[in-house]
Amino acid sequence: LKKKALLHGPKGLIHGNRGRPSNRLLPHKERTMILALLHKRYPDFGPTLASEKLSENHGIVRDPKTIRSLQIAEGLWTPRSKKKTSPYHAWRKRKDAYGEMLQSDGSYDDWFEGRLNTTEQCLLAAIDDATSLVVKAKFVAHEGVFPVMGFWKEYLLTHGKPRGIYLDKFSTYKVNHKVASENPDVKTQFQRACQTLGIQPIFANTPQAKGRIERLFHTLQDRLIKEMRLAKISTIDDANTFLNEIFLPKFNARFSVEPASNTNLHRSLTIDEQQHLSSTFSRQTERTVQ
Repeated sequence: LKKKALLHGPKGLIHGNRGRPSNRLLPHKERTMILALLHKRYPDFGPTLASEKLSENHGIVRDPKTIRSLQIAEGLWTPRSKKKTSPYHAWRKRKDAYGEMLQSDGSYDDWFEGRLNTTEQCLLAAIDDATSLVVKAKFVAHEGVFPVMGFWKEYLLTHGKPRGIYLDKFSTYKVNHKVASENPDVKTQFQRACQTLGIQPIFANTPQAKGRIERLFHTLQDRLIKEMRLAKISTIDDANTFLNEIFLPKFNARFSVEPASNTNLHRSLTIDEQQHLSSTFSRQTERTVQ
């Protein structure tokens, strides 16, 4: 640096590569192709998902940071502002084993982006707390008693009985009237079915308490909606087939984690429970016949 300064003055301290194209600059042809695809097929995709789709569908392997810079330059992506510092929050430790506790909920959204007659559809989902595996997801008519019971009947026949299910206080799952807090025998049909099968329903007091399922829906509302758009899915049946056969296997392979314990705490249904499963998951009322 001293020699350069003596020979050329202050200009000698300027780096020799200043003003030259970077050695890592995208080739013009590839850059043009990526920009055309981003505008035509992935205009509202985030950098990570866009990078995945470019690699998966077009054989263009580029880091999400590279795609992000192109999207920002083209006005397709707005960088997120830095979050304000908030008071420290201690996260609840994950459960140790698969099947120890599932988190479940329903999410209403325009999952088909107007391709169905209804403006909103309901997606029921369950995620394992220990592994973050999305163990089941299904589009149903609504989050009422019978769709929820049908969802869990299918789950139990496939996986067995989990130890507990973490839920919100929606009326399908819990009686919220004052009389219910005064009388522990007042139960919903779902609570009664869980009690019959020895499954513990756990009720969250806030959405943040069951943050794993809330964050799952936030991710699905971005990724799943776009994936179904690319696959041109426009019926509930096709969507459920796509979910279980294509989307969830890839999603779980990427986002699931190893549990602290390799034990599977699901319990098999007894022969008697299997024979009476349909009657267990039914609407039951008591009547006095005279």
